[in-house]
Amino acid sequence: MSLVLDSSTTLAWAYEDEEVPFADAVFGRLRTDGAWVPSIWPLEIANALLVGERRRRLAPANTEHLLESLASLPIEIERVDRARVWGGVVAIARAQGLTAYDAAYLDLAMRMGLALATLDTRLRTAAERVGVSLVAEEP
Repeated sequence: MSLVLDSSTTLAWAYEDEEVPFADAVFGRLRTDGAWVPSIWPLEIANALLVGERRRRLAPANTEHLLESLASLPIEIERVDRARVWGGVVAIARAQGLTAYDAAYLDLAMRMGLALATLDTRLRTAAERVGVSLVAEEP
């Protein structure tokens, strides 16, 4: 079954010096189950990878390799719906004390009835409060 993938889980794959079994398990699952992401996801990933390059944690070749790997996965990007963002996403962000970016992942999981794959503690807590299933921490 598909899931909602957030940027924290995705970015855990970027750094070879960081081993995150949860993120690795999600990566393996994506090949068969696929994932959904909100429209902000590609920009979040691109920006974080560029920051990693500027901080000399990533070489441009590593960034390109990760982007190619991500492009090969069955990840569906939801189109932006301004009314939904300015209505539902903003309301979730206010109610749960999240950024609009994080609320976009929670909103998508809520509307699609999918489990959320995140390493972000605040987002995990908010998901639990609103009854969104989380991808299990244990692989």
